[in-house]
Amino acid sequence: MNPTSPLAVVQAQLDAYNAKDLDALMATYAPDAQQFALHGALLAQGHEQIRPRYQERFAEPDLHARLLNRSVLGNFVTDLEIVTRNFPEGRGTVEMLCVYEVVGGRIVRASFATGETRLG
Repeated sequence: MNPTSPLAVVQAQLDAYNAKDLDALMATYAPDAQQFALHGALLAQGHEQIRPRYQERFAEPDLHARLLNRSVLGNFVTDLEIVTRNFPEGRGTVEMLCVYEVVGGRIVRASFATGETRLG
């Protein structure tokens, strides 16, 4: 597989996320990448805003994303995941729909839709 293909880049991002490897994860994002709520607000722009978001998340001891489904259309990759998290109320899971746009071997835009949180 081409290491800069959209599929390979998004898989590398997921692998880095699950390994809590902040540097490897940031390497999958373009320096000026943007993260959005799906169809909504800008959440972060550029490494200086994206890095602390993941740094905080990686402090959660049970953090893990399990891929349920992946679709690839050209330079767009859509992942449906179940993410195990440590919420203030306790350990739980949340469904996430993640849409990535990959250009030049890096994620340039990512949009996230968050489903229902389930504790326990």
